Amino acid sequence: MEESGGGSRFGGLCAQTAPAGVQAQILLIVILLDTDVMVDLLRGYPPAVAWVQSLRTEHFTLPGYVVLELLQGCSNQKETDHLLNAIAKYRVIWPTARDYSRALADFAVARLKQKIGILDVLIGECAVGLNLPLHTFNVKHFAPIPGLRTVQPYAKKTR
Repeated sequence: MEESGGGSRFGGLCAQTAPAGVQAQILLIVILLDTDVMVDLLRGYPPAVAWVQSLRTEHFTLPGYVVLELLQGCSNQKETDHLLNAIAKYRVIWPTARDYSRALADFAVARLKQKIGILDVLIGECAVGLNLPLHTFNVKHFAPIPGLRTVQPYAKKTR
């Protein structure tokens, strides 16, 4: 697993306070997935499937814009229904107002020089806002986003 931008190898940690009377805190490992990793998982790409199976209690999370990109790739209602069923087990999150503000500023700066796409900025800023690395192989797409950490979660076979 390769990571750029520093940070945790396995994603971010989210502390949740235990209910009253319980002294311990519960730590959840949250893994934020980009579209390319989800496509590999949905297609049953063996390294992606093996990676997911090697993890125990992680909570896989998808930026809402990743779900929209996946839906855009569906060519009929059967594929759409299959996708929605497959991603039902994932938590979907959306950018906050602060994330949108950073996205606007970063897009204004990087759009012409570095050719960053609108959805990439929104997905990346969602990760920055959550202080989580984004698990993706599209590292160059996200390079213009300040503070974004990316992780390449498994080895990809080169053609």
